[in-house]
Amino acid sequence: MRRRTLINAAAAVATLACGAPSFAQGYPSKPIMFVVPAPPGGGLDALARTMADEMGKRMGATIVVDNKPGATGMLGTQTVARAQPDGYTVLFTISAPILNAPFMYSKVPYDVRRDLAFITQVCTGPLVLGVGRDVPVKNMKEFLAWAQANKGKLSIGSFGVGTGPHLAGAYLSQSRGLDLTNVAYKGEAPMIQDLVGGQIPVAIGSAGTFMPHLESGRARALAIVGTRRLPELPQVPTLAEAGLTDAELNLPGWVVMMAPAATPAPILSQLEGAARDSVHSTAMKARFQAYGMDGMGTSAEQFRKDYEAALPVVERMVKLSGAKVE
Repeated sequence: MRRRTLINAAAAVATLACGAPSFAQGYPSKPIMFVVPAPPGGGLDALARTMADEMGKRMGATIVVDNKPGATGMLGTQTVARAQPDGYTVLFTISAPILNAPFMYSKVPYDVRRDLAFITQVCTGPLVLGVGRDVPVKNMKEFLAWAQANKGKLSIGSFGVGTGPHLAGAYLSQSRGLDLTNVAYKGEAPMIQDLVGGQIPVAIGSAGTFMPHLESGRARALAIVGTRRLPELPQVPTLAEAGLTDAELNLPGWVVMMAPAATPAPILSQLEGAARDSVHSTAMKARFQAYGMDGMGTSAEQFRKDYEAALPVVERMVKLSGAKVE
């Protein structure tokens, strides 16, 4: 009997070592900080604060949000890349500073693969390509014909140099010979104000920002930049469905979590588990719906694979768009 007990105990230990998640002793013992490379009050900030509450409950910890906007998200990303790898500093960001910036800027103060560890993709954020109510088009076919007829006379708005909307708009202009002037706003609010006010005819932005203006009739959605239609806008096709099948025009933005590269594996495992569980919470689902986003909660390994697959696509976008910043 004693021998059987010892064998069973050994088997249990082996199972835990091979298959069960590991946990760091005593972690967390103090507040965890989410570094958000965007100003307070925006969509990313709201997502981060809800996620902080949900993960805090699951980890028995206080999680605070520290907003560090600047340099198209690179300032906050650099902060995390240089932080102590102890699990108490976590990056909560859109994909631009980790995916777009390395191809956009000649000097990036971090190397994503070397300096950061993958935790999870929180959600994907499909973008809307929309026009003002006075623009005389109702779909992408009409838009392309209209833009060709007005080549060199039209502008397209996006929020920030190097962001997904900026690159998608520049790629659309160059690949289809439209000669659109890209207007990169410092945030979505001024961009959408100029669109509905008639200062710019077309813009690419998040579904959550567009939604109120689509409902009021002050803007019209022509297509979704992403891989699937939005439940909130079921009648609006993706760009691929509208005939623009380029991978560069169907890459949705992500909201992701990362940590300093040398963070111990047991701590990364805890963060990943709590994050993935939180993505499926009622509070997070409500946030995703409000902003037209899809919850993901991927494993760190899947996040890494998706990142590697997206790199050559973004590189082509940057090269064709010519959107290089010294």
